[in-house]
Amino acid sequence: MNILVIGSGGREHAIIWKLKQSEVVKKLFCIPGSDGISSCFSGIECCKIDVLDFRKISEFVIKNKIDLTVVGPELPLSEGIVDYFNRKKLKIFGPDKKSAQFEGSKIFAKQFMKKYNIPTAEFKIFDNSKNALSYLSTLNSPRPRQAKRGGQLSTVIKADGLASGKGVFVCNTKQEAENAVKSVMVDKIFGIAGNKIVIEEKLEGEEASLIAFCDGKTILPLIPSQDHKQVFDNDSGPNTGGMGAYAPAKFIDTQNTKTIWDNFLEGIKKEGLNYKGIIYAGIMRTKDGPKVLEFNVRFGDPETQAILPLLKTDLLDLFFATADGKLKQCKISFENKYCVSVVLASGGYPGKYRIGKEISGLNDVKDAVVFHAGVKFEAGRYYTNGGRVLNVSAVDTTLEKAISKVYKNIEKIKFEGMHYRRDIGNKGLQT
Repeated sequence: MNILVIGSGGREHAIIWKLKQSEVVKKLFCIPGSDGISSCFSGIECCKIDVLDFRKISEFVIKNKIDLTVVGPELPLSEGIVDYFNRKKLKIFGPDKKSAQFEGSKIFAKQFMKKYNIPTAEFKIFDNSKNALSYLSTLNSPRPRQAKRGGQLSTVIKADGLASGKGVFVCNTKQEAENAVKSVMVDKIFGIAGNKIVIEEKLEGEEASLIAFCDGKTILPLIPSQDHKQVFDNDSGPNTGGMGAYAPAKFIDTQNTKTIWDNFLEGIKKEGLNYKGIIYAGIMRTKDGPKVLEFNVRFGDPETQAILPLLKTDLLDLFFATADGKLKQCKISFENKYCVSVVLASGGYPGKYRIGKEISGLNDVKDAVVFHAGVKFEAGRYYTNGGRVLNVSAVDTTLEKAISKVYKNIEKIKFEGMHYRRDIGNKGLQT
């Protein structure tokens, strides 16, 4: 089998790493790929084609006799790569453009949840800053189900469109909420993605990631994981694309989340959505049960780097079964172990950061896997080339051992300005 993976980050590195373990994979390609991916694997061909140039990608697929294309990032999905491939009768893994609205539009997702009784936070939708700010001014006095702490407003502001995982603002005061609205809708820090926003109640509880394969008729969940979005220890600082994750997150009772998947499946059937790919539900375990914070339409990053090292089932079998609508015939199994994945970031991330810093110590990592997210490779040396640079993932029989192993390996890696959270997985020790 010849397989193409679209993307260039740590998530795609992890997918390729897992696909390399399949006995039926003959040749792997990656568009656009990265120096990290091409330098870590022998026989991987990376081609620098724009992920939104569907014509060139399809020509590449035909020329190289690709049997299946796997889409990693959300942008080409939201722009309709699956629809384009379907018209060309080329096999592809991922939801079509209409289905990709679950991530491409927070408003679409929230309205779907409300319509199909998927538990979520109460919310309001706004298409201009004046009305949004006016609404915030009404939240001074206590309101039913509106979280309050010491008289301060607690709410969440979300840009409607894609914002690279940074379009969510958790606000603990009215001033923070007003600043978030102005940044998104007036200053346009996310461009047209902030033309509309969602203002919703802030839920209290533990957050987790539920990721599942879906072929439109069947949902096959992976083990739950827990991402760490904020940049500093103890969930402080601004939101990032994710600073680390661990799996399984055993504080999540999968029986209690079955209703979410059942109602999601019922909804996409009634809406006539041709959903064949990954569905990701970010959830909060509240005192009233699990509630969905957001949907994504692809593997989480860095959750993928914590889940795939534990997967025993052939990943390629799951990709094909999903694309062919035969997921019902599949079973999925995992190692009875834990995996912890920690992001090593450039100094200043998620704000302004510098690249081109030499990375040392990668060859000293022996009992963990290093996935490359933002790396450049020149003359036999690695250099930083992004905000999130590396993911270090370690597996062991207990969560405590996996945490110890991953941080011991991180100590071997160095680059100027490197920073990372030192508490990834600690929440799992407390449950």
